Amino acid sequence: MATDAETAQSPSWLQRVLIGRKPKRTLVRIVVLVVVSLVLFKFVLQPIRVHGGSMLPSYREGGIHFVNRLAYLFHEPRRGDVVAIRMLAGEHVMYMKRIVGLPGETVAFCQGRLYVNGRLLEEPYVKSACFWEHGPEQVGPDQYYVVGDNRDMPWGDHEKGRPTRDFIIGKVLPQRSS
Repeated sequence: MATDAETAQSPSWLQRVLIGRKPKRTLVRIVVLVVVSLVLFKFVLQPIRVHGGSMLPSYREGGIHFVNRLAYLFHEPRRGDVVAIRMLAGEHVMYMKRIVGLPGETVAFCQGRLYVNGRLLEEPYVKSACFWEHGPEQVGPDQYYVVGDNRDMPWGDHEKGRPTRDFIIGKVLPQRSS
């Protein structure tokens, strides 16, 4: 049988569930978790919400994804990467697009097919028919040609462009398939 002294010193079941048997250790764990979370979500992973259908079917409208801000710390963006691009409208306005043209390349659309430096580029992520016609366009030395995956939108309604490297925030983490 437990004595009155043992009962007074042992934490109640509610305290053990909420705080644990050692409150100081639990407090240290909480502080470490909060600091790591703040650093991670402030400097490494940035959430981005998809508005619009330009990245369908790869990324659904309204979905929330994370941008790895450290992805291009040791290498430059690559063709096929889905990136977040900061816009001049403000820090909180970003586009999510796929890189199809690298610095110095020539990009063209003929009968809906993408040509880079005169060669047809296979794009398995494009699922809908495309009828775009756009002559060759030279990508600048510090630019990347970006476009969305939803190519059944009319050319004029689709946001595309040539952002410079400093406007690319990071690589969008791939979504889990369900």
